[in-house]
Amino acid sequence: MDKKLVAEFIGTFILVFAGCGAIVIESLTGSLGHIGIALTFGFVVTALIYTFGHISGAHFNPAVTISFAIMNEFDKKNIAKYILSQTGGAILACLVLMLLFLEEGKSADELAYYGATLPRGSWYQSFGFEFILTFMLMLVIYGSAVHGKAIKSFAGLAIGFTVGLEAMFAGPICGASMNPARSIAPALVSGNLEHLWLYIVAPVLGAILAGIIFIKYIKCKNPKECEAL
Repeated sequence: MDKKLVAEFIGTFILVFAGCGAIVIESLTGSLGHIGIALTFGFVVTALIYTFGHISGAHFNPAVTISFAIMNEFDKKNIAKYILSQTGGAILACLVLMLLFLEEGKSADELAYYGATLPRGSWYQSFGFEFILTFMLMLVIYGSAVHGKAIKSFAGLAIGFTVGLEAMFAGPICGASMNPARSIAPALVSGNLEHLWLYIVAPVLGAILAGIIFIKYIKCKNPKECEAL
């Protein structure tokens, strides 16, 4: 378990350091653009899945962990440990970003709140986006990494591409977090806690619904059923 927790901590640190770091750097230099930020998130998720997937399952996301546990794809007694490791890694990443950009002499606002996710419009618009985006992402995770007939060697690409795609088209509206730890960290470090609740609740609910749909309608009920597909 120690190796798994370390993998989740380091993996989430790298995810948030790269992704939120891209947002901060874009706010300072304008060199990446929205597409560059989306690709950064997609690329880093892909790399991390291939790096840590065989060690911890490469969750890096409390919503993923909770969904897996509820659907009996993950040991429930380890939920809290995983979430603490993920959130701790994310917070450390944002603290490091804050320290690295102290010399800029700019406020958290000018540094895009270290990558915090904030609604462009109403809270319920972003809630709906985050719910649906996480549902889509979690369904891809189940279908590519859990299903008995999945070609699991391609799961990292499928999941990373999905993250990049969703960040590319929905990021300007809601931030396309899909990950409570990724949103909690910059919110705490920047002190901007406005609407944080929706970036916790919506992804968890979306991930749970995806799990229910997968278990009831998509997952093979037994090995023979998988062989028949």
